[in-house]
Amino acid sequence: MEDRIAKIVSEVMVPGQANEPEPDNPKARLARMIDHTILKPEATESDVRRLCQEALHYHFATAVVNTCWVPLCAELLAGSDVKVCTIVSFPLGADSTAIKVAQAARSLKDGAHELDMVANIGYLKMGRFDLAEEDICQVVKAAEGVPVKVIIETCLLTDEEKVKACLIAKRAGAAFVKTSTGFNQAGAAIADVALMRRVVGPDMGVKASGGIRSFDQAMQLVEAGANRIGTSASVAIVS
Repeated sequence: MEDRIAKIVSEVMVPGQANEPEPDNPKARLARMIDHTILKPEATESDVRRLCQEALHYHFATAVVNTCWVPLCAELLAGSDVKVCTIVSFPLGADSTAIKVAQAARSLKDGAHELDMVANIGYLKMGRFDLAEEDICQVVKAAEGVPVKVIIETCLLTDEEKVKACLIAKRAGAAFVKTSTGFNQAGAAIADVALMRRVVGPDMGVKASGGIRSFDQAMQLVEAGANRIGTSASVAIVS
């Protein structure tokens, strides 16, 4: 597991970055795989400022916020090794493709470096994988090379639907498939992460999110195949 984490961190760290985490500290290495998140509707400016301060201190991969906070995060994190991540059609995924595209484009203009979009779960449940794929394709196109993570909300899908959702996300050009919004029935499960990794192979990202509260749990998900962890308990996990 240590070798796997070291490899993942080497892919996200900028060579020569000041104040890089110590390579022999597993919690510091895990921190570079964490999307430090605050998406609760009652989040205030002070909450977002604290999130960014924590992200800078622990060298988390990204700070994840709702779209209205992207400009503030872009300002606070400018010049650092922490990227700004925001969401598209969160948490339902049921917006029209045009709305998703507009939201993605606006977020990029405001300073986002990564986008976590929710797939259209209704399309997946209907078996309209063609519509679900086109929805993802249009957001990926609008992102213009910025990494897009596709949330498939695993707790609502059968294993067959999970497989097909991963395949269409990969074919659409997404950078990651992601387990959950954290706003539904259940979050990240080891079995789902392992399945998603088997489906997408070694060259696409798998993000585990939803209900991740401890270092041991995060490490188990990494061992199962995740190379990004989404959580609001980031500080507790790496402290």
